[in-house]
Amino acid sequence: MSETRSDGELLRAIAADRDRHAFEQLYRRYAPWLTARLRGRCADAGIVDDVVQETFLAVWRGTARYREEGEVAGWLWRIGSRRLVDALRGDGARGRLRQALARLRHREEASAEDRVLAGVEHGDLAGALVRLSPELRAVLQATVVDGLTTREAAVLLGIPPGTVKTRAMRARRQLREALA
Repeated sequence: MSETRSDGELLRAIAADRDRHAFEQLYRRYAPWLTARLRGRCADAGIVDDVVQETFLAVWRGTARYREEGEVAGWLWRIGSRRLVDALRGDGARGRLRQALARLRHREEASAEDRVLAGVEHGDLAGALVRLSPELRAVLQATVVDGLTTREAAVLLGIPPGTVKTRAMRARRQLREALA
């Protein structure tokens, strides 16, 4: 078959025929992107690599089924982000400490989401987002951009769910005031 098969064709071949070549194509197409995106959420490269592998294993084993609704990238991101939350939740306090230390080491590196949010050019939104504190911006990224639940965002960010709700409320209020 052609090297230019669509994402849907690749996924159907994987699901129906366990087509290894289709799986390899899908992996080459999306693994680097998923890795980069997850590293914006988790500075521990080992955890990110494990999550990427688990995400694609779910595709191969058929435990994650694509319903041909929306983009494949979004579907893979939902699988990967939830697996990341699970990995961080299972790691407990030691994992959160390792995350905090890794964030301190990589503080100067802007994540892909930071670069996208800073580059939004719809009226004054870019400026309003940049003026938010990093804590408020992180909550918006987790809940709005990544579509995580409050509980999932809490695990990912290493803060209580109530703090996620409070920060989200403060972020929305500050954005409304800045854009009014």
